[in-house]
Amino acid sequence: MGNRPRPRATNKQLPFWWQTETPPSRAVDIGKLSLGVCCTPPTAMFPTFTGSSRKGRNVNLSGQKAINPFTSTSWAPSAAVGASKTVAHAQAERLQRQQERDRLKAAQRIQKTWRGHRSRRNLRIARRQAIDLLYRGQGQVDVEQRTTQATPLVLSTYQASDRDDQQRLCLLARDLLHTRFACFAPGVLELPRLGRLIRIAAFALDRVLGRYCRDLGPTSQMLDLVRRAVVTPLSATATPDRDEISGVLEKFTSDHGGSSTSELEDAGFLAGYILTLIFCFPTLGDEIRMRLYLADIPTRQGPLPAVKFFWNAFSRTSIFSKIGSDPDAALEILLQKPSSQTDSWWHREWRTVLLFLELYIFVLRLTDDDDFFSGLSVPFHSGGSSPRLRLSSLGLQELKRMTLFLKHLGFTLYYSAADLLNSNPSDANMVDSSSAFLTRPRSVAGSDKTVEALPFVLTAGVDFGAFRNLVSTAMKMLYERDSRRQFLPPQHWLMTSKFDMESFLSAVVLEEQSQREQAEAEDEEDNDDADAAEPPVPFSSSGLRISRQARMEWIRAARKQAARDILRAAAGPRLEILRNMPFVIPFNMRVQIFRQFVHLDKHRRRGGNIDPDMWRLWVLNQHGGPAQPTPAGRNIIGRHQAQIQRGRMFDDALESFWGLQDGLKEPIQITFVDEFGMPEAGIDGGGVTKEFLTSVTTEAFTPNEGLFIANSKNSYYPNPCSIDQSKNALQEAQIPENSEEWAETITSRLRQYEFLGRVIGKCLYEGILIDVSFAGFFLLKWATSAGASDTYRANINDLRELDEELYQGMLRLKNYPGNVGDLSLDFTITDQISLPGEPFRTTTRDLVPNGENVVVTNENRLLYISYVARHRLIIQPYAQTRAFLRGLGMIIDPSWLSMFNQNELQRLVGGDSSEIDVEDLRKHTAYSGVYEIGDDGQEHPTVKLFWEVMYQLEDRERRDVLKYVTSTPRAPLLGFSQLSPPFSIRDGGRDQERLPSASTCVNLLKLPRYDDAETLKRKLLYAVTSGAGFDLS
Repeated sequence: MGNRPRPRATNKQLPFWWQTETPPSRAVDIGKLSLGVCCTPPTAMFPTFTGSSRKGRNVNLSGQKAINPFTSTSWAPSAAVGASKTVAHAQAERLQRQQERDRLKAAQRIQKTWRGHRSRRNLRIARRQAIDLLYRGQGQVDVEQRTTQATPLVLSTYQASDRDDQQRLCLLARDLLHTRFACFAPGVLELPRLGRLIRIAAFALDRVLGRYCRDLGPTSQMLDLVRRAVVTPLSATATPDRDEISGVLEKFTSDHGGSSTSELEDAGFLAGYILTLIFCFPTLGDEIRMRLYLADIPTRQGPLPAVKFFWNAFSRTSIFSKIGSDPDAALEILLQKPSSQTDSWWHREWRTVLLFLELYIFVLRLTDDDDFFSGLSVPFHSGGSSPRLRLSSLGLQELKRMTLFLKHLGFTLYYSAADLLNSNPSDANMVDSSSAFLTRPRSVAGSDKTVEALPFVLTAGVDFGAFRNLVSTAMKMLYERDSRRQFLPPQHWLMTSKFDMESFLSAVVLEEQSQREQAEAEDEEDNDDADAAEPPVPFSSSGLRISRQARMEWIRAARKQAARDILRAAAGPRLEILRNMPFVIPFNMRVQIFRQFVHLDKHRRRGGNIDPDMWRLWVLNQHGGPAQPTPAGRNIIGRHQAQIQRGRMFDDALESFWGLQDGLKEPIQITFVDEFGMPEAGIDGGGVTKEFLTSVTTEAFTPNEGLFIANSKNSYYPNPCSIDQSKNALQEAQIPENSEEWAETITSRLRQYEFLGRVIGKCLYEGILIDVSFAGFFLLKWATSAGASDTYRANINDLRELDEELYQGMLRLKNYPGNVGDLSLDFTITDQISLPGEPFRTTTRDLVPNGENVVVTNENRLLYISYVARHRLIIQPYAQTRAFLRGLGMIIDPSWLSMFNQNELQRLVGGDSSEIDVEDLRKHTAYSGVYEIGDDGQEHPTVKLFWEVMYQLEDRERRDVLKYVTSTPRAPLLGFSQLSPPFSIRDGGRDQERLPSASTCVNLLKLPRYDDAETLKRKLLYAVTSGAGFDLS
């Protein structure tokens, strides 16, 4: 056959996908299939069996953008295809929708806040002009008429930062004084405006008088003299002394003594009198309690200490017997309607209960462990010569009964708070209240609706919050004593029968989420009502009862807050128990709840991406994608990365991560560098972060830093002299106290404490154990954040952990048989202000106002001991402790920490101190290299030898091995299954002389393949006891 010209390809000869009318350059949408189909339409000529043709063109039918494989970054794979890509797109779309919803909410909030801002500003300018016009022609206007017109204008336009407004307020105040507040007469101006005026005047006076007192006013010493000259005579004439209290007690018992029933009634009357004194003189509360504690009450059996007398009365009340024997009786008693008479059995018995708790809490503050535990077994003898604290102690059986009463009552007050707050209190409760404004208002004229009464009030002057706080304080003080040195049965505090423990964890998680949503809704509501008027003050200028309208506004505000409290209590009864009575739930369950709270917080903050690498990829996907991230995305990732030099880890970490605030919760990446700035080899897959955190804490607790000091048991607490030492150094350098350098130095010191709190919180957050032991009194403060009220109460027993010599000195003073006044002690204390190694310098501070003139006597020496403990444990280290707790609370919610006592918190931080469970460790150990377990499921012979040796070791030696590998000698609370990364073993070669080595950052033991158990044991113990690591391997 001769050569023929090759036929030209026609449309009929082309494949079917080329004959379509769709342009070749456009992607074809084939349904909704997520299949990546690549087709090759011809684009260039190449020979085929049909003749000349074109080279196939790539047609992307998957809808995915082509990514240059050479532009892939270190934080993301070069290409993600298939199902993972689809999931990533779905997550990105879901995130985009969430961001759109957040932007919409933010826009609505901004509109609510700023809508009408220009109109309000113009209206304020117009009203100011009207005020100026009123006072421009002062001789032609009636003063009363001008005051009536100017008052509403000034109240609606006043701004504290505007000096012209301050001048207008002065003009109005002059007119008000001239007219004797005639504009506030009934029918002229509403009385609530007076409350607004009082608040404005108070803030203005605070600004003006502050400058006046600094420039022209008398010195603080003269003011203190004037204050004492006025207050001391009033206190002397108003406050009853010890003899008067004793006389009142003798008068009651002599007039009403007789049967046990009459003694119970007398105790109720006495309790009402003493409680009234405490409520009327709160600043003298400790002195009143001390005088009552020192008083003996005559009875038919002889004189009794006041504590014993009120205990006898308290234990004979029907309230005590019913609640102590039945956990469900407390709610029934609290909800029943008492008699309308103020001297009914309801009020008498509850007053007796309240006063005994007040007095016993005071006694617990003064009682050391020796006196407390000696009173458990020694019977009471009224005529004995024992110290008064021991005479006032309760026996073991009495304490068991009282703790049962407190536990049942406290459980009801927290778990059933919503029922109690929703209950309608009786008329007697409301009338008997100490506040004149708790009376139930009548219906408003012209309305058929009646305002509901205020929430639960127990008896005179004791609302729900004060009552619950008193019960909770007594219960916690006894629980802390029992947790420090157990005297009650092991299961005494548990109340698991009140819950379904199988579903308890999930129920608590739901309550936590519900309360979080409720708190967010309340924040939005508060923002919306930011300009709303505050409730008026509950009094008039003439001391008369306020108007009905003002009373209604005040009650409305109180009811709004009460409704929030009710809603919060109803939304989380189990959470309330966990936060305030955690000891009724088993410890292991509370640890699981804590871990679940942390996991949910990670899930919420990281958009569901718990894994560090997935979180970084998620962040970059929000900011341009991994291939071309925006500067914002790179900034977020960069802020969580740092180069740390060994030897100055704490300073580098503070400099690198201080600005993150609570962002330290997110994953961080660490690169260690040498002194020349050269990075060490290795990739931070989580192990380097662990080494970084443990190393930072180890360095921060060294004596060179001076942040923390250790007691005789090597337990750490904040250095109480740290701030005083810094101030003294600045004074010696002649730096002014109001200078920027002074403020920066003190702030920098406190910043170190706060950052260390964040680091400790980060370790708790990530489940990383650290080998640091904290003092028990310091751990008791962890449940309170820096902004919340401190619930820690100092006592003499905690002084033992702080300073053993000071504790023994206080005990000698307490038991001193002679006249304490001969010791020439006063209510002052000496604090060290010099740095270690420098000449010793001190400063003297008052324990009470004018303490240098208050002599310590036999009667007030217990108060002196109490104030010394309070100063050393609370006041002196206050700034350092507050800064540390602020940092800790930024990472770990203080309510989570409130679920544990001091011993449990130490276990949470450093692990379980019980004996090492080798079987549990073996069960959760990972193997790699030669030691990896094969299909037969058998361990390597060397691995078998290792576990044989571990079983033979003593617990002390096992702890050395565990610390050598994991950097901490204690096991995690819930077993070695919680250790992250898991305990791992890898082969370390065949050399029989080679020592085992460890990588603590990943909990890895590199174990050579020894032939016999004796060699393995000898080499292992030598390595762990000599600190062998990479250098000796």
